[in-house]
Amino acid sequence: MVKRVLGWAFLLLILYQLWILSHVVWWKWNNPTDTSFMSIRLQEMQERYPDARLQYEWVDYGNISPNLKRAVIAAEDGKFLMHNGFDWEGMRNAMEKNLKRDSLSAGGSTISQQLAKNLFLSPTKSYLRKLQEALITVMIEVCWDKRRILEVYLNVVEWGDGVFGAQAAAQRHFRVAPARLSAAQAARMAVMLPNPRKYERRLPAHAARYANQVLRRMPATRIP
Repeated sequence: MVKRVLGWAFLLLILYQLWILSHVVWWKWNNPTDTSFMSIRLQEMQERYPDARLQYEWVDYGNISPNLKRAVIAAEDGKFLMHNGFDWEGMRNAMEKNLKRDSLSAGGSTISQQLAKNLFLSPTKSYLRKLQEALITVMIEVCWDKRRILEVYLNVVEWGDGVFGAQAAAQRHFRVAPARLSAAQAARMAVMLPNPRKYERRLPAHAARYANQVLRRMPATRIP
């Protein structure tokens, strides 16, 4: 009986991984219309306001300012073009911090890992979720090139309460198209990413200082 249950559990696990892989392959050429994070946020919003809707509109890679691409890489994942989905040094540093704090507060996640989480998982933190995130990250890195990874990331990442993607964020925060974002505007948007719903109300002093650091890094930051 136990072996039968374990067998079925293993089969369901394999089927779930294949379901994820099929979406990753499909999204190589087709744009996601929603994500796990979007569904979670919409449900939360509609619990308060039943008629709430997300702000989200896809925009192609060529219509996103290079400033925003450079700012996000400089702020979130400086080794984006060099790694295979994992920044091992960053992960080691984050693990050391977590062990000291006895928590999972420090992430050390790359853009690819953040994208995997946004597309399929939830914001909850656990070692099991990190393992699933790693598996999805491998799928994404194998199936997509860096340009596609950054394009999808910039279109689905959360940039405020109910605000997803560069198009909605540029309009919401600066009233401009994403192609027209200045370097300073892009740096400010990039440093919002760790806590977008809080930082859209007020950017704390440490985040403002970090935006200045990102701004200085941007000219030397390579993009796909």
